[in-house]
Amino acid sequence: MCGIAGIYAPQATRGPEPEALRAMIDRLRHRGPDGSGVYTQGPVGLAHARLSIVDPEGGAQPLHNEDRTVSVVFNGEIFNHRELQRELEARGHRFRTRCDTEVLVHLYAEHGEAFVEHLNGQFAIALWDATRQRLLLARDRTGIRPLFYTWQQGRLLFASEVKALFADPAVPRRLDTRALGELFTYWAPLAPRSVFEGVLSLPPGHVMTFDSRRRTLRRYWDWQFPTAPMQPLASEQDSAEALRELLLDALRLQLRADVPVGAYLSGGLDSAIVAALVREHSSAPLRTFSVTFDDDEFDESAHQQALVAHLGTDHTSLRCTRADIAAAFPRAIRHIESPVLRTAPVPLMLLAGQVRQAGYKVVLTGEGADEVFGGYDLFKEAKVRRFMARQPGSAWRARVLDRLYPYLRHSPTAARGFAQRFFAEGHEHLGQPFFAHLPRWTTTQRCWQFFSADLQQALQGFDAQQAIRSALPPEIEHWEPLCQDQYLEAHTLMSGYLLSSQGDRVAMAESVEGRFPFLDHRVIEFANRLPPGMKLRGLTEKYLLKQSVRGLIPEDIRRRTKQPYRAPDSQSFFHDGRPVDYVEDLLSPTRLRAAGYFDPVAVGKLFDKCRAGRAIGFGDNMAFVGIVSTMLLHEQMLAPAAPSL
Repeated sequence: MCGIAGIYAPQATRGPEPEALRAMIDRLRHRGPDGSGVYTQGPVGLAHARLSIVDPEGGAQPLHNEDRTVSVVFNGEIFNHRELQRELEARGHRFRTRCDTEVLVHLYAEHGEAFVEHLNGQFAIALWDATRQRLLLARDRTGIRPLFYTWQQGRLLFASEVKALFADPAVPRRLDTRALGELFTYWAPLAPRSVFEGVLSLPPGHVMTFDSRRRTLRRYWDWQFPTAPMQPLASEQDSAEALRELLLDALRLQLRADVPVGAYLSGGLDSAIVAALVREHSSAPLRTFSVTFDDDEFDESAHQQALVAHLGTDHTSLRCTRADIAAAFPRAIRHIESPVLRTAPVPLMLLAGQVRQAGYKVVLTGEGADEVFGGYDLFKEAKVRRFMARQPGSAWRARVLDRLYPYLRHSPTAARGFAQRFFAEGHEHLGQPFFAHLPRWTTTQRCWQFFSADLQQALQGFDAQQAIRSALPPEIEHWEPLCQDQYLEAHTLMSGYLLSSQGDRVAMAESVEGRFPFLDHRVIEFANRLPPGMKLRGLTEKYLLKQSVRGLIPEDIRRRTKQPYRAPDSQSFFHDGRPVDYVEDLLSPTRLRAAGYFDPVAVGKLFDKCRAGRAIGFGDNMAFVGIVSTMLLHEQMLAPAAPSL
């Protein structure tokens, strides 16, 4: 795991200055504290900050082929590099190191830009072909590792994080108003937009190439599903066994490292499967890590301890208080580089600190299983809403709502009349691919009431449905409804928020690499061929996944209803009715008016409501956290007095 940065200046009379590259990569030291390197050749400059995990002695970057005509820097891991190296050596290639980086230059020599299609990994790659005078940027299939770029004065600047781009004073520092509207709707801007004006994100599963004449953008992989109706390819038992073997192989690859590998243990199904498969694959001791809370509504410590006892792991548990969240929130936003609508990334950043203190650089997580195997409440909600839409006035059908959200203290289904109206919302869009997501978007977009008049004016004409529709593949119309729901979830919340704000950014804040066995593209492709009933059977989520691990984990964990990871939100910023100092300052009318994003009167009323402890709904909590994080981001990265990052 690393940080990368670079400059491409095709029309300049001289190439990028090494000092400019060093200024960029210096801002990414947290991503790569073990070393750095800078290389310039003609119109391109490449920079790298290294977190040494594979071949610590021989893996320095930038790395070149034998005659230095191909140079590469990359952030991430190529899990199948040993297999690729054997294939390449059989074709006559000679390797000087054991690191996965060297595979890239030889694989490029064999396959050109299609080399990425042979990779099993998580990566952001910058490769310079001096012979063709061509720069290539590539990003992994699901968007685990970030890569941002911007054009300024005829030069392309790219980096793992935006703060490295801001090392160049020519890059403007402004929030993109359209991106704010998208974030306060979908939880993240739609790729390739970032929250910063003029800064773009290379979309997951894409390769972009540049030369002096043109730029090309190509998608090399995407989530694909068969046309409805879908039929089982094998029996349930055979499918379950095949899935277990595939997960074990994905984990075998992701355990490759020359440093110890730990695992997160949330207390839920997915992380339990990962940890149990590690124990099955290896007799070596397993170190696990978890976060717990004082609030019973969020705490899963009892389930975590049961798993620790069952698996016999060496376990570290971090107790995270509301005060801890408030204290660490500004630092988290500095690393996330985006507003967020939940405090949930903060405890994970603190937990990554515990991982690092324990001497670990790599940790396995269960992230991705819900998107791949249909685990989220959203998928069940959509199934219920489609069921109710057939007879919208049926009181009997509405009783199915009682089976949703058993873990919530303030369940939205407790008030039956409200719940029936809420779940009837959007029935006129029943046949649209975005049907499942409309309630979430509608709830989140209520945050817009706190926008300033100028921002609301700038967002006039924004249509959330139309924006999504234009980004969807034409074939989605012919997929099963659950498949449509999964596609949208993977391309909005997962890639834009979970793998970024709650994934890469907070782990790399502590120089820790997260790995995601459930996002091995072979696992995704296997799951995408399954009929919906093998994933969501009735209201039992991740059905086949649960069947595949019978006998591997405790039965109460295997059967346990999904409880999403959450943390205390607005209540973290108040103690006995007293706000945290920086929050009161940030949300003062003077600061709000100066920044220009929010209406001071509306925010003042929300502030008083949260201070009184009356903000118990999702809408108020999302708005409050979103406003605080936006103001922090403005002060840290955009304001005239913003510190050097």
